[in-house]
Amino acid sequence: MSFAELLQVALTALRRNKLRSFLTLLGVIIGVMTVVAVVSVISGLNGYVQDKVMNLSPDVLVFTKYGIIRGRQEYLLAKKRKPITIRDAQIVEKQCRSCAAVGTNVDAQSNVHVGPKKLSNVNIQGYSANMESMLNIDLEAGRFFTPTEDDHAAAVGVIGYDVKDQCFPTVSPIGRTLYLGGYPITVIGIQTKQGNVFGQSRDNVVFVPVSFVRKVMTSKQDLSIFVRPRAGMAGVDATQDEVRTILRSIRKTPFSGDDPFGIVGSEAIKALWNSITASAFGLMILISGISLIVGAIVIANIMFVSVVERTKEIGLRMALGARRRDIKRQFLLESALLATGGGVIGVILGALVAMAVNQVFPARVRFVFVVIGIGTATLTGLLAGLAPSSSASKMPPIEALRFE
Repeated sequence: MSFAELLQVALTALRRNKLRSFLTLLGVIIGVMTVVAVVSVISGLNGYVQDKVMNLSPDVLVFTKYGIIRGRQEYLLAKKRKPITIRDAQIVEKQCRSCAAVGTNVDAQSNVHVGPKKLSNVNIQGYSANMESMLNIDLEAGRFFTPTEDDHAAAVGVIGYDVKDQCFPTVSPIGRTLYLGGYPITVIGIQTKQGNVFGQSRDNVVFVPVSFVRKVMTSKQDLSIFVRPRAGMAGVDATQDEVRTILRSIRKTPFSGDDPFGIVGSEAIKALWNSITASAFGLMILISGISLIVGAIVIANIMFVSVVERTKEIGLRMALGARRRDIKRQFLLESALLATGGGVIGVILGALVAMAVNQVFPARVRFVFVVIGIGTATLTGLLAGLAPSSSASKMPPIEALRFE
């Protein structure tokens, strides 16, 4: 039999039991949908993190009390560490020979208002004056604060777009007064619109001198030290080692002791992100694998039932000249078509899920994901059809014709 004849026979058999065929495919549909949806979301997040986070300031290292926390035990240990103070930052700036720039940061949360116009829980970032260049902060209008204003805790600030839209909707905010938790500051700049990251607005922010935050808004001593190497990306490791040595000597840390601070850099963020996506892939493989195995078992079971139901048909075809391999190919093709249909439905549903997720988190469906989904379903169908097709092809024609 030619492939066209086999295809026609297989499609006719599948159309004969539409509802049963559809119910058989639920396992395959769920498995393929999981693969396409999860891979699309992870792919979108990977691209977003690469573009928006890791490439933001890849050569800047951050030394903090906590660093990157991966579990409760790490958090409890980090909580016992001494805070990094302004004195530590001054010593690093004075002694670090490989550092091109040393900046400081302390943050706080506060409500802001201008008259009756209010915005709650605004992210207040206290920066040293050189953080504009270290973090590549882009301004749409105005300017960043100067080193002199930082030294004197000047009440000036750069606002994000959310603050501008809420507190100065119809007028230019430059030169006007904004109240941070009751303290008046003069707006001197507007940050370029940043958008959202993982559903969190990056425009709900006010930048003020770090000295202003420490003097007026918070009594906590803990801050973060930002360091940029003179040699750029090539000097990241050497600068990290030098600053580590300086901070360990300040705290008189024993040679064999762990660092009493955390280090955050683009490589550390990348390693953390890779571990998160690896876990997500592992969970995806587990869920889709179980679904596909269940789907394959159900397809094999239905194909065995089909072989029994069509025993006389098999005998008649063999009596009319059909070879054993034709019978085997016929049932294999039916099984593969059945699973491929489930794969197509699973791909469509997975793409719809990814598009829905894309409204909140970045997700992108690629053609290769479609090919992987349908290919996985077809392979599952072929494997599930091996035993039933082999059983059908080995059936003696005489006994098949006598079957009641």
